[in-house]
Amino acid sequence: MITAELHDGVGTVTLRRAERRNALDLDHCRAMTAHADELLAEGARVLVLTGEGSVFCAGADLDHTHNDEFRTALYDTLHHVHGLPVPVIAAVNGPAVGAGTQLALAADLRVAAPTAFFSVPTAGNGLAVDPWTVRRLALLAGGGPARALLLGCERLDAQRAHSVGLADSVGILDDALAWAARIAALAPLSLRYSKHALNALFEEPAGPEHSVREALLEKEFAACWASEDVAEARQARQERRTPQFRGR
Repeated sequence: MITAELHDGVGTVTLRRAERRNALDLDHCRAMTAHADELLAEGARVLVLTGEGSVFCAGADLDHTHNDEFRTALYDTLHHVHGLPVPVIAAVNGPAVGAGTQLALAADLRVAAPTAFFSVPTAGNGLAVDPWTVRRLALLAGGGPARALLLGCERLDAQRAHSVGLADSVGILDDALAWAARIAALAPLSLRYSKHALNALFEEPAGPEHSVREALLEKEFAACWASEDVAEARQARQERRTPQFRGR
């Protein structure tokens, strides 16, 4: 089961499948995408992804996932999370294995609990992760740690993940939610533009998609400067109060 809740602009999506260590199967991939979209439609400005109990996500449920349908659903979910127009924080409350590490990578920010670790043990089960995952892992964590995870099947604990940049901070779910609350008060158009501009750094800089992406970034950049939120920030400074951004 996956649950979703919204509080003051912060949407929380929680994997609740303790009997399978929050492993992902076809239905849970689809449910995660659906819940994320529902929270955005309800006004979420930030999403937090986490797992119930002591495990973030033990990866793919290998008893039910050796097929193309699951693989397609998994990567659709990862790219959907990656492409959401609001910041996404992975509150990695425990082990993030295989697809669990991939889900954390799809988020914009990662808060790792002291007991968390990241691993991608595909070489131990004859599977593989896609080039997007490899590239994102290497760019976030660095080439050395990425090779250790993918080629050496090593684990990266929370402190090590933080030291190399894979985790943005070490903390528990409450820390992630507090960070999300602070982000939810910021200007939505600015956040959306910055997220898209940062994501573009992880994409291949060639092909027709590159021109479309650049055009979108230029449009979103201009929209920030022309938004009502700019005037609101200026007025709030004059009135010595906190700005109330509306994303327009």
